[in-house]
Amino acid sequence: SFLYKTFNDIISLSSIKNMETKNATELTEFVLTGLKYQSELQIPLFLLFLVIYLITIIGNLGLIALICNDPQLHIPMYLYLGSLAFVDTWLSSTVTPKMLINFFAKSKMISFSECVVQFFSFAISVTIECFLLATMAYDRYVAICNPLLYPVIISNRVCMRMLVSSFIGGLLHALIHTGFLFRLTFCNSNIVHHFYCDVMPLIKISCTDPSINVLMIFIFSGSIQVFTILTVLISYTLVLSTILKKKSVQGIRKAFSTCGAHLLSVTLYYGPLLFMYVRPGSTQGDDQDMMDSLFYTVIIPFLNPIIYSLRNKKVIQILKKFSNVHFHYTP
Repeated sequence: SFLYKTFNDIISLSSIKNMETKNATELTEFVLTGLKYQSELQIPLFLLFLVIYLITIIGNLGLIALICNDPQLHIPMYLYLGSLAFVDTWLSSTVTPKMLINFFAKSKMISFSECVVQFFSFAISVTIECFLLATMAYDRYVAICNPLLYPVIISNRVCMRMLVSSFIGGLLHALIHTGFLFRLTFCNSNIVHHFYCDVMPLIKISCTDPSINVLMIFIFSGSIQVFTILTVLISYTLVLSTILKKKSVQGIRKAFSTCGAHLLSVTLYYGPLLFMYVRPGSTQGDDQDMMDSLFYTVIIPFLNPIIYSLRNKKVIQILKKFSNVHFHYTP
């Protein structure tokens, strides 16, 4: 895999990097190369990503406000959805503003401390989103496979515990990788081939032996991805099995309607992540990684509120009710 190849390449260069560190001056600022594009596309791309970011913020915050203000939506399914909208807002705001600034900035410098803060925020939000998607898959499994026991198994108290656990898990995971980031030194190059500070581009330009950092990525990030993906796969395998046993066409449609939005969201989110880590290494690896990262840090947070709103009848009904109450014009 790409990550495995990167690990081997880094280990083979570790002794050379240690020798370089002894006689080199440590760098404390980095240059984010950002996305590669032709100069005539600068303004169109800036406007495109600005519009995407604004829609992302308005869509996700609007969904959160809708869930908070309507008592009908104070149930586990929508508490998960509101949390996902919050994390999507967080993730997009961690990455997109800096990317937009760098479209026109003469200096694309970022200090080491700013870089660490950005990576820490990114790592928390991405990890929480993985846990939330797995939790939502389990919620859909219980709702379809054990509908009578759903209020007992997924009560509001249990829902809150699962949400808190997801946020704590994201925090601990981010703290681990951020802590190990401080052991790295940078002396030869400060060019980060990315549009935000991520751990792998930083590892590639480090003068310190990064084998421990890569090992931590394998152990913790790998475990989280395997756990959450297995949870999603097992949950939807059981859901599919239950759906196929239904003889009612209406029941099958209802089940697919219940799971459709979340299944689409999971596919879009995990697709780029899996592609990044299972494809063979190549000379175009950095550019491809940036495109994959762009998808799940910018595009997915933009798509999620659209996916969940358009495919959720209750949300649509409440939106119509809200618009009629607040925007209905009577001459």
